[in-house]
Amino acid sequence: MTIKTPSDVLNNTQAVLFDLDGTLLDTANDLGEALNFVLRKYHLPEVPQAIYRPVASDGALGLLTLGFNSQLKNYDYDVLRTQFLNFYQENIARQTCLYPGVTELLTRLNTDNIPWGIVTNKPEGLTKQLLPSFNELEQCAVMVGGDTLPQRKPDPEPLFYACETIKVDPKHCLYVGDAIRDIEAGNRAGMKTFVAQWGYIKSTDNIHEWQADYILKSPQDLLLIR
Repeated sequence: MTIKTPSDVLNNTQAVLFDLDGTLLDTANDLGEALNFVLRKYHLPEVPQAIYRPVASDGALGLLTLGFNSQLKNYDYDVLRTQFLNFYQENIARQTCLYPGVTELLTRLNTDNIPWGIVTNKPEGLTKQLLPSFNELEQCAVMVGGDTLPQRKPDPEPLFYACETIKVDPKHCLYVGDAIRDIEAGNRAGMKTFVAQWGYIKSTDNIHEWQADYILKSPQDLLLIR
């Protein structure tokens, strides 16, 4: 695939939607702590940061599968997930931070009166609890969580729902995310799609095959295409 050079794609943009974990917020350490808390309860080896970090955006299932590996089938997954989520909820923003450049990007969108929002597979309740920890996210125009609708990414319905909520045409909306499900959802919704290369991308991922319109090395790169 030939990667396009950024151009004036923002000129006709009505809104920008973002994934959350691995795109706007670096949540890996708090999620990894939740995983290791559960592993310690069952006297299993903890997972180092370098190993859990690329899996952080895969949620409880991805992280617990990573930690328990082939032993996962020997446990009650619902119990493990509850323990994971309870710990995470109690420690939700201890180490989480905005990625460098996100503040500048959101400030520019706000200044240009381009509404922006969040469409994530993170549960809605956890997302609503997390966002107030960051003043920079106050002007989020719409938030769609992983359980807001019956469908979740890579289904495009959450993106359609977000656009309907803020009354914009999906064809004039951008979607930025760090996982192939983000790009698939955005493409199926008819949006311009952007890979957040700074996010939780595994060494085995070939982002050039994801069929995104653009690959961004940093959040500021989106500003360069204005």
